[in-house]
Amino acid sequence: MNPARDNPLNVLYLDNHLIAVAKPPGLPTQSESIDRPSLLELTRQWVKLEFKKPGKAFLGLVHRLDSPVAGVALFARTTKAASRLARQFRERSVKKFYRAIVEGKPQPESGDLTHYLRKEKSLKATVFPRPAPDAKKAELTYAVTESLATKSVLEIELKTGRFHQIRAQLSFMGHPIVGDLKYGASTTLLEKHIALYAEKLIFHHPVSGKEIVIECPPPTHWTIALAEG
Repeated sequence: MNPARDNPLNVLYLDNHLIAVAKPPGLPTQSESIDRPSLLELTRQWVKLEFKKPGKAFLGLVHRLDSPVAGVALFARTTKAASRLARQFRERSVKKFYRAIVEGKPQPESGDLTHYLRKEKSLKATVFPRPAPDAKKAELTYAVTESLATKSVLEIELKTGRFHQIRAQLSFMGHPIVGDLKYGASTTLLEKHIALYAEKLIFHHPVSGKEIVIECPPPTHWTIALAEG
């Protein structure tokens, strides 16, 4: 029996410098309490057991996904990789693609969204169409890839990484994500899931410089959301 393989972690990419895993919905990327499970700690334990590392294995957090959001999560296995990856995210050279199922049919079917978002104490983002005090610029592009009876499937490229950005911007344009009651959805999914996942990351390897493309299959609840059309 291999303890590392008993950890239900879906590893999408692994080398000496990086590890990318499929984040399940509902699991925080990082937890403020050591008693609460997080993807960071689950991945750290997997690395420790898989490579028989003594002590606490290093794992660098270079980006985050909201707790209800599934998909590609990338971690650094060395301090050098962590620093260089963090710089790529800061400089917005990492390409981040998401899939979402939204209520209704967006018009136009593709376009750019630019808003200004402010994170509130209620842990919800307020959207402004123009610059506002304490609000940060938020940009994304979207395209409808499938039209259902009452819903639409979107491909989204996230240009900035603001708090609840995709959820808030799509809701502001009148098309909340299926299951996202916090941002006005009228439809629900089991276990408070929302129909949004991080589908793909494209970046340059922090050591070799080679372009890396990491993709994640849709989570189980995605298929359920599609079936309910």
